[in-house]
Amino acid sequence: MAQYTFELTPKVEVLLTALKTFNDKRYLTIFLLGISSGFPWIMIGSVLSAWLKDEGLSRSAIGLFGIIFATYSFNFLWSPLVDKLKPPLLGLRRGWIFLMQSCVVLLCLTMSQLNADHDLFYVALIGLLIAIASATQDIAIDGFRIDCIEQGDKDGMSAASSMATAGWWTGYGGLGAIPFFLADLTSWSWPNIYLLLGAIMALLACATCFANEPSVDREALLGRITNAHANNSAVINWLRTTLITPFSEFFSRNGIKLAASFLLFIFLFKIGEAFLGRMSIVFYKEVGFSNSDIAAYSKLLNWWVTIAFSLLGGLVNIRYGIYRGLMIAGVAMAASNLLFALIAQTGPSTSLLAITVIVDGFTGAWSTVAMVAFISLLCNRAFSATQYALMASLSVAGRTLVASSSGLVVDSLSGNWSFFFILTAVMVIPSLCFLYAIRHHIKRVETS
Repeated sequence: MAQYTFELTPKVEVLLTALKTFNDKRYLTIFLLGISSGFPWIMIGSVLSAWLKDEGLSRSAIGLFGIIFATYSFNFLWSPLVDKLKPPLLGLRRGWIFLMQSCVVLLCLTMSQLNADHDLFYVALIGLLIAIASATQDIAIDGFRIDCIEQGDKDGMSAASSMATAGWWTGYGGLGAIPFFLADLTSWSWPNIYLLLGAIMALLACATCFANEPSVDREALLGRITNAHANNSAVINWLRTTLITPFSEFFSRNGIKLAASFLLFIFLFKIGEAFLGRMSIVFYKEVGFSNSDIAAYSKLLNWWVTIAFSLLGGLVNIRYGIYRGLMIAGVAMAASNLLFALIAQTGPSTSLLAITVIVDGFTGAWSTVAMVAFISLLCNRAFSATQYALMASLSVAGRTLVASSSGLVVDSLSGNWSFFFILTAVMVIPSLCFLYAIRHHIKRVETS
């Protein structure tokens, strides 16, 4: 009887090897924490923008509300404390995550009692406090993810980054669709929707309690980097290792010039996407899409597309490297912005919106996975939360400080959305040129 043997091609073997990387329970926890990280952006982003738009605020005013996102750009200032101070319950990482999740729940309950007509100042204040709690939570979540993966494990870091990205978009896109469906299909007001958002966050906080705290001997790692000076008090040594060493170690390890190059690229890469994202909800409403359209396409469809491309992006990074993943994502990012310009010309076409969302979801997922993996590999595990917060804050700076003027830009263009989106596409080009210039250094980080 003839016997048949099947031989896998080298490419299939590589793919199966990459897929096996995901066969680890740690990635489920990373996925759930990613949901918790992305969900608050709904509270102070899409939902708040839609609420203010329905209350009649101008594009400029809504855009300026985005200044509260600047919190994510400055969270590195207090990240050393999150790396050093251990809460009384659940350990260093889980303790901070649970504490901040609980704060977000309480703040959502407070927001549900406000009226944008009469309490606009307090709406902005609570939004700012949610941003602070969320940004602090992100410090701990990023530290948790990096601590879970062995130092120098590029494949594991790429897999963790893809799961974190898929989780983030599940919180932002999947769960983020719920408020818009409720606003269209029920009599729920925007303040009442914040009650539901708080309840969902409470469930995510419960999940945090069942996660396993990563085990890292941080003091041993710190001892290899710096020694306490005998002439200094314990307090001075603690302040030095907590507030100074995490930053000085990053620059001394990479050299000032290269470290600055890494930080500049991280800042530039997503500025165009940030300008687009800040005004997307306002654009959808002005061009004629309903809340249900926004929920179905911008949230739900984008959610599934992003999850698929997050996992695929992780596989590509494992197989071809982070540099290629970043370059592909950057080119596609500019192309997707031009599709939004086409929508501005054609009007509310749901089929064109679906195509645009698919392309935009691909670029958002792919670029985020590559960027998260890249930043994670640059971190020393002794200061994982602090160093990641330093670099991630620069990436977010473009999405917060700079992009807060996006409404002013649209107004200065007399509402010419097409030209606005063309400008956001052009904004991607400098970062791609800079990426090409530092490509050899990025490849070195991948292999070190």
